[in-house]
This record gives sequence, C-alpha cells and structure tokens, in this order.
Amino acid sequence: MLELGAENTSPADADLIKDVGEATFMQDVVEASRETPVIVDFWAPWCGPCKTLGPMLEAAVTAAGGRVKMAKIDVDQNQRLVQMLAQQGLPMQSIPTVVAFHNGQIADMFQGALPQSELTAFVDRVAALGGDGGLSEAIEAAEAMLAEGAASDAAQTFAAILGEDASNAAAYGGLIRAHLALNDLENAQQFLDGAPAELAETPEVEAARAQLELARQAADAGPVAELRSAVEANPDDMQTRLDLAQALHAAGDVSDAIDELLEMFRRDREWNDGAAKAQLFTIFDALKPEDPLVLSGRRRLSSMIFA
Repeated sequence: MLELGAENTSPADADLIKDVGEATFMQDVVEASRETPVIVDFWAPWCGPCKTLGPMLEAAVTAAGGRVKMAKIDVDQNQRLVQMLAQQGLPMQSIPTVVAFHNGQIADMFQGALPQSELTAFVDRVAALGGDGGLSEAIEAAEAMLAEGAASDAAQTFAAILGEDASNAAAYGGLIRAHLALNDLENAQQFLDGAPAELAETPEVEAARAQLELARQAADAGPVAELRSAVEANPDDMQTRLDLAQALHAAGDVSDAIDELLEMFRRDREWNDGAAKAQLFTIFDALKPEDPLVLSGRRRLSSMIFA
C-alpha cells in the first residue's frame, strides 16, 4: 500500500485556521505557504465588513479540504507588523484586506467585502496554486496496484486518498472497483449506494456502477459453448443471445460480447425495452471512453440507428 505520509502529507490534520501575530508571521504564513497556500485576513474588531467577511472566508477555506490555510491578523494588536508589510509595498490603507501567500510570496489579494460566489472563486484559485498535494500521483499508484492484481493495497490507497479529499471521484470510483476485484460485491454495492450526491453521477462512479452490474451478471452466466450452440440452433432467440453476450463478457471476451449485442440490436432493437442497447451502454460505461472497443462499438451502433 502507498503511504500517504511523508511526501504526501495533507495539511488537513494541521490547524487550517489560526490567529497569527508578529512573532509567528514568518512561520505560519511565509514559511507555511511554501507547503500550502495561506490566505491572510487582516481585520479589526471594530470593522463591520470584517465581521461578515471573516466567517464567510473561514467557511470557504474549510470547504477547500486542506488545500489552503488561513491566518487571521488583528491589525490593532499587530500594528508594527502591519507597518512593516506596508513598507514592503502591501497596501494596508483599509480593511478588510485579504492577501494570499504562495511559496513565500504574495500571490493574490483583494480589499473590501466580496459576495460569496467571488469569495469562493478566490479561495479555489488560491488553493489551485498548491496543486493537489500529490493525490494525482497517489491515484496513479493505486491504479497501477489494481492493474497488477494488488487489489487490497489499491483499496487501502484509494481509501487513504478519500481521507484527504472526500470529493475525489477518481478515488471513490477506484475504491469500488478495488472491491470488485476482490470479489467483494457487497461492500462495492454499499460504497456505491453511499456515494455523496456530488459524486454519484460522475463518470468515474458511473463506470464502477456499470462494472458492478456486469460482475453480478457474470456470477449468473451460463456456459459459453452451450449458449452459442443454442443461438446457432435458434438465431431469433433474443434471450439466449443476451445470455450468450453476458457469458462472453464474463469470460473476458468483450469484443465478441459487443458483436453479439450489436447483432441482437440489428435483429430486434425493441426487444425487451431495448435490452441490447442498454447492455451495450453498460459495457461502454464500464470501459474507458477512449477504449478502441468503445469507439468502434459506438460507431457501429450509430450506423445502425441512423441507417
């Protein structure tokens, strides 16, 4: 299993939002921004707009899931620090002033209040400066584990990624697929049923959903040879053709399964509420969009539909 520590340490476990003063400014803002972007909120207790902006900014930073930190500086309590920053060119004539630091430098800023939509966009923009903390590399590693048959390690790695970024669709779909590879259909179904609303219809989770459906079909698949003989004896038996296509897919012969379903569609596209087309889409969804079998299958299906 890939450990998401050391090089992939998430700031989620640290204090995302803290009060900072002159004594800790270098450590908690300048140096910290070399690891994770830091948004500094310069405020004062008497500042009306600050009272509105501050909580909104804190909520947006929290929602960023550790990709950005926030430092709150009371300008009344830290006048010397404010003067030093002003001497270095930071405009401090009015508050609220919000400044983003990245790699020890000022990266972005604004003054005055902003509507929630613009504030969220600002935080997202700043968070993007720090990348994803190595999560992309972790996902690639987990996918490699899955491809090499180390499904248990892959599942643990995908779960660790979700622990740092609960809205990561690639990791969520990967976790379901890892359980499928372990033949743990029950847990795969539970994760699928429990998918957060914002992830439930993402391509990654839809692909896992399709793979789970195909896995359930595989468990009930009949013998390919017998089904093929039955189809040859009665070519118009659509149910047997569908059973054959499912058995072929279960046996790993995806190309022949697609061929069989396309032949079904050619013979009777309306049979069983369009079952052939539905099964084709399930197979296509389970594969990568750029897979040659998907591209060819969709092209052949379209030619039949629009013939």
